[in-house]
Amino acid sequence: MNYIVFVTLLLLITLLGVYLVIENNRKKAREAKKKVFNDRLKEITDHFKFKTAEYVDAKILRPKYAPKINSIVSNFFVVQPHTEENLSQLELISEQFTRAVGTELGKAHITGNKELLAEQLQYFVAELPSSGIAYNKGFYYEILPALITLIKTPDVPDAILQENEAQEEKNNQDNDADLNDKTNNIEQQMTAAKERLTTS
Repeated sequence: MNYIVFVTLLLLITLLGVYLVIENNRKKAREAKKKVFNDRLKEITDHFKFKTAEYVDAKILRPKYAPKINSIVSNFFVVQPHTEENLSQLELISEQFTRAVGTELGKAHITGNKELLAEQLQYFVAELPSSGIAYNKGFYYEILPALITLIKTPDVPDAILQENEAQEEKNNQDNDADLNDKTNNIEQQMTAAKERLTTS
């Protein structure tokens, strides 16, 4: 009888130990998954805020509007659950915004008209929600993609593109010519120095 009680007690202790090990491993796995999620969220947020700071430096976004733009990533999880699907949507929409602004900034450099892009961004900011609770699924999946299209400015005419390419090509040719002249001058100086050495 004592033997049966002892074996039963031993089995219960073993089962409890196995359960605790399994539960501990599950907890560690959940924590690791949460850390990966948070690291990815931080990376997306930091990259977006870095780009916003670049727009301020490029003078296409007023400094007072930067926090409002950054609220796009800061408020994403205010009313939405922390899921992989939602994180992927945040990454997608933030890339969509930065890509659109980057394209428009490229156009502005070609045309020399940053004011138009700055104006478009000002309209964009004015359309963003003022309360954190309004940054919901509907906003990120429907409203924000439509707002991003408002940033777009008219395409650069082909004539301006060709003129820009021709100017770049001319600059490259001028740089090559200057480099050749410098190389020839150095070669002439070296030849003259060798002649002086051999005659002395």
